[in-house]
Amino acid sequence: MRRKKIISVAIALFLIVSTAVIAANKPAKTKANKMPDNVHAIIKKSCFGCHNTNSQNEDAKEDLDFNKLEGLSKMQKIGAYKDIIDVVEENEMPPEKFVQKHADKKLTAAEKKTLIDWAKKEANALMKAKK
Repeated sequence: MRRKKIISVAIALFLIVSTAVIAANKPAKTKANKMPDNVHAIIKKSCFGCHNTNSQNEDAKEDLDFNKLEGLSKMQKIGAYKDIIDVVEENEMPPEKFVQKHADKKLTAAEKKTLIDWAKKEANALMKAKK
């Protein structure tokens, strides 16, 4: 009976210590990792339909998959944010052909500014971050 109790305590301690070690090795969530609600709403409205893991638009999904954005390396994220800035500033996204069929998906000037400001802020935060 005493042996079973010792084994149970040892297992419990192992689980507690291993959980603590795993938690310590997880990357900390930072403000840079959380997409603001207003940005999320714009992306959901005008971008996510093509730029997601389940999209049938292979080119769009390959260029940027918002489902995988957080899993990218620091440099890949910076590149993704730069690409977002470029395509929004150049009015390349959403594509004109798409907007002709889905006028409600067109970005307003305010939405463009919101996306550009967010992407610049995220890229700058990543460039300043250590590691």
